[in-house]
Amino acid sequence: MTYPNTQLFINGQWQDAADGKSLAVFNPATGKEIGRVAHASTVDLDRALEAAQKGFETWRDMPPIERNKIMRKAAGLMRERAAAIAALLTQEQGKPLAEAKGETLAAADIIEWFADEGLRVYGRIVPSRFHLSTRQMVLKDPVGPVAAFTPWNFPINQVVRKMAAALSAGCSMLVKAPEETPASPAELIRAFADAGLPPGVLGLVYGTPAEISNYLIPHPVIRKVTFTGSTPVGKQLAALAGQHMKRVTMELGGHAPVIVCEDADIALAVKAAGAAKFRNAGQVCIAPTRFLVHESIKNDFAAAMVKYAQGIKVGEGLTEGTTMGPLANPRRVTAMAEFTQDAVKQGAALALGGERIGDTGNFWQPTILTDVPLQARVFNDEPFGPMVAMRGFNVLDDAIAEANRLSYGLAGYAFTRSLKNADLLSRRVEVGMLWVNMPALPSAEMPFGGIKDSGYGSEGGPEAMDAYLNARAVSIAHV
Repeated sequence: MTYPNTQLFINGQWQDAADGKSLAVFNPATGKEIGRVAHASTVDLDRALEAAQKGFETWRDMPPIERNKIMRKAAGLMRERAAAIAALLTQEQGKPLAEAKGETLAAADIIEWFADEGLRVYGRIVPSRFHLSTRQMVLKDPVGPVAAFTPWNFPINQVVRKMAAALSAGCSMLVKAPEETPASPAELIRAFADAGLPPGVLGLVYGTPAEISNYLIPHPVIRKVTFTGSTPVGKQLAALAGQHMKRVTMELGGHAPVIVCEDADIALAVKAAGAAKFRNAGQVCIAPTRFLVHESIKNDFAAAMVKYAQGIKVGEGLTEGTTMGPLANPRRVTAMAEFTQDAVKQGAALALGGERIGDTGNFWQPTILTDVPLQARVFNDEPFGPMVAMRGFNVLDDAIAEANRLSYGLAGYAFTRSLKNADLLSRRVEVGMLWVNMPALPSAEMPFGGIKDSGYGSEGGPEAMDAYLNARAVSIAHV
């Protein structure tokens, strides 16, 4: 599929920016410009906000079963168009085509689950303690128009998790999608438009992120803010939202610990953690990053992980057989080099990789560092790349203490055959999501979110719906 120029979507219409401004989009595998994306001005934002308010008033009053039908039709269109959408996603983001198609198809599953969950938004009747003739009710209403800010690493997934929950609750949503990867989220929006979504219920804009967030978040039309991105930016946006009493969901950075106990199945741990580590070239907020391996099996685990990483085929995402694509932008290549150099300088051993591949595109070798000291940057700052940083431990309590040392609390992994260890880990590791003896397998029906500096709120399960609903108490006395 030829890569298109991406327009804004405002009030049910695809359109260029009012002033005609656009930005270049680059293929991370070649470094070449492949298209343009419209750059919104305040004129465009004002029109989008007006449309979002009108769209909300229409969508809010539509019976949930009718909203369900439109959402399910959009999910069907995503499945029909998955191959074409995946090709766009790979060109702009770099991930292998199989991963891009998986992300597209997963979006359809998420839409359907939330479409059905919207049919189960129940209030309740509460018996009165004052008089039997008083009817007490709890009503659940949509919070209103939502501003969503999403990143480039999963351009469809990060939008659809927010969008599906908001729409099923009866909210409208204005999406500020990533300028680096604009075409695939635009195709997600297009599926809803083609499914018959009323004008204004969904809007899509691109531009200068700080300018758009500083304009949308304080605006009186917006009643809820949802953001996925780095912790520093998330804190800034949450503070801005707090000044205007806007409800917020924040899915922020992580630095996921992987605790490999002495009784772990090493082959399982390497396969599961390796798959999670190198997916999307490690550019995943829930990617395992700090590998804490029991000293008795540390050498065997490291050797097995090196062998696993040597089997990864790095290349352009559209090339058959590629299992890891390029990093999304040149900044990530620079970061990988800096993390590697710092770790080695601090005393870590470079077991594999550690260098850029070629001089075209943003390719980086799968990298494995062993005996990494705690003061190394890679054990303190989120690497967000294809890098395994490993060190040993002797006592499980020490590994848990290290897992909890940082302010992050998004995801964690553990491998053990012991029910006692598994129970201890599930109670003591301070993360919003913990996977034991398995890779990360998020699903629509499970909560998705972090604690501590990794944010608050959920983008999965019934908990995600709560973020888009007001619970109101209504009492009626018979007279």
